[in-house]
Amino acid sequence: MNFLENVYLENTLQNWLIAICVLIVVFSGLKIIQRIAISRLSKFAASTDNQIDDLLVSTLKQTKFLILLVVSAYMASYAITLKPSIMALWQKAVVLILILQGGLWASAGISFWLGRMIQKRMDQDSSSATTITFLGFVARLILWTMVLLLVLDNLGVNITGLVTGLGIGGIAVALAVQNILGDLFASLSIVLDKPFVIGDFVVVDALSGTIEHIGLKTTRIRSLGGEQLIFSNNDLLKSRIRNYKRMSERRIVFSFGVVYQTSLEKLKAIKEIVRNIIEKEEEARYDRVHFKEYGDSALNFEVVYFIKQPDYNIYMNVQEAINLELFRRFQEEGIEFAYPTQTLYIQRENAIR
Repeated sequence: MNFLENVYLENTLQNWLIAICVLIVVFSGLKIIQRIAISRLSKFAASTDNQIDDLLVSTLKQTKFLILLVVSAYMASYAITLKPSIMALWQKAVVLILILQGGLWASAGISFWLGRMIQKRMDQDSSSATTITFLGFVARLILWTMVLLLVLDNLGVNITGLVTGLGIGGIAVALAVQNILGDLFASLSIVLDKPFVIGDFVVVDALSGTIEHIGLKTTRIRSLGGEQLIFSNNDLLKSRIRNYKRMSERRIVFSFGVVYQTSLEKLKAIKEIVRNIIEKEEEARYDRVHFKEYGDSALNFEVVYFIKQPDYNIYMNVQEAINLELFRRFQEEGIEFAYPTQTLYIQRENAIR
């Protein structure tokens, strides 16, 4: 067994064999642990609604072969003696690989979050997937910029000047494209805060229509006239937006007038007639009827009721039914609707003879 005492690169053959054995054992153990952990966690994750175990599975799958080999080699390196310069270089290489692996784990976390967000949003608002993807791109860009800076710092590069230059350059770029950035941040605000989604009917100042597309820079609305209205996201959020799709019910106010010749008994009966008509409508909820005022040519009544659904077509169908029934009942009761008229009274005096 004297050959085991032979020296190669300042270490005996026995030490090299021990290091190789340590490398093989540690690497095999880590690989087995990784596979068992992924298998068991995957089964556990499939049976629960918790997302943490899904994230752990996704992260473990991003643990690369190289990192396991490097960790095993680092453990094995303690079985041999290395020159200080080589040991320092080896430690830097290990740190660099660990930084890259950390970046891969973080990137896996971002991808997992993006996938969940897109899957969740697609059912509610398919256009938000584009913005979420852009948000993921920005997050990855920031992540790998930080990884690059850590790698350069570990290699001995002075990154202070580089960071300062990037900061100044970033400010200059931000000033040059501030309008575009404003629209991008407005797009993120729309996606995250969700003041409206595709399919909502909105009124923006004097313009109205249905949300058709929400992009990174613009939002497109299809107006009732058929043309497409395009709004800058930043300008859109600065406007007063009325979202009619979010109504739980629609409040309706309408008025009508009857002639001044209507008797007191019939004026009192009008309230009950209108109330009965509204209460017969399944989609309507009665609120009030009042003899409101004496108009120039009519006795005016005000009616308030609620439509239980926000749909505009349902409102018009109910209002039409109320109008027709109101006309029929007034004909039966002999009540006349008023319309703008003027009555001229002429008083004749006895002529002087």
